[in-house]
Amino acid sequence: MGIVEKITGRKNMLEKNIDISGKNILVTGTAGFIGANLVKALFGQFQAITVIGVDNLNDYYDVSLKEYRLKQIEELDKDKRFIFEKGNIADREFVTGIFEKYRPDIVVNLAAQAGVRYSIENPDAYIESNMIGFYNILEACRHSRDNGEPGVSHLVYASSSSVYGSNKKIPYSTEDKVDNPVSLYAATKKSNELFAHAYSKLYGIPSTGLRFFTVYGPAGRPDMAYFGFTNKLIKNETIKIFNYGNCKRDFTYIDDIVAGVLEVLQRAPLENEDGVRYKVYNIGNNHPENLLDFVSVLQEELVAAEVLHKDYDFKAHTQLVPMQPGDVEVTYADVDDFIRDFGFKPSTSLRDGLRKFCVWYKEFYMG
Repeated sequence: MGIVEKITGRKNMLEKNIDISGKNILVTGTAGFIGANLVKALFGQFQAITVIGVDNLNDYYDVSLKEYRLKQIEELDKDKRFIFEKGNIADREFVTGIFEKYRPDIVVNLAAQAGVRYSIENPDAYIESNMIGFYNILEACRHSRDNGEPGVSHLVYASSSSVYGSNKKIPYSTEDKVDNPVSLYAATKKSNELFAHAYSKLYGIPSTGLRFFTVYGPAGRPDMAYFGFTNKLIKNETIKIFNYGNCKRDFTYIDDIVAGVLEVLQRAPLENEDGVRYKVYNIGNNHPENLLDFVSVLQEELVAAEVLHKDYDFKAHTQLVPMQPGDVEVTYADVDDFIRDFGFKPSTSLRDGLRKFCVWYKEFYMG
């Protein structure tokens, strides 16, 4: 009996109702961390697909990292079936033009302004990308069905574990009421889910939202803790561990996230009791790690990868500080319904994932 059968039993899984092979797939945020890795996996596993990648390559973090990810995609694209269009999804005319020109069968919207803390200082960026941008995508999906055209058969979009906000119940379930966001970022992501439900109800667009839980790995986002800590330690700067280390995060390795997304893409939701083809899932590791333990593992792997010297004084470069505004103490994904419907659960340990990141970091920045 394989791992899928051990987890759920195949009879409980959703049947695949979307054939990806030969399809036009639009991936927004394609130069981003999840987007780039998803596109690479699509080309590695499916035949004769065309991927239209959209990204505005903004400077929220180092653009050279985004260019590096795009180069990786191009190196994998032996048949020249990757089309990159630089642009902003908040530009209605740009989005409409993409849909009219390429007529995507499947849409994966990963373009968004990310980051909880940045949203406190720069709310405009979140309204533009996460609200107006997502609305433009929904409208384009709606009009893809004009004049009897088959249009978009499945919209998959990124939500976030941040929507759980001040939720006290652990682990977080998609059945929980999430009306108490503690950041604008979280509020925009919850709004995405509401928008998608309305468009699924009104226009029949099958949509699946994915609440990602702390995604990490090689060539990830520099604003994430593991990457930011490494950058600071390299410079002999002090890293700050919030809430005095009394936080837990459900870290999810990038390859596990991508494998899960690929399973989702092939299964558009069936009609629910309200006749709506709409679903939201958590996608996380289902195993929260204490931040102090996380930092300890990161330090060990940075030394093992020779990013830092074995005699590095970590204690002198670590400071315990109070909780930051917009943060929460624990993130912990209930993934029972994801396992039931897709027969998949992340399996990469934190140590293995951080080891791969540290090896990549050494090669990319110090090699």
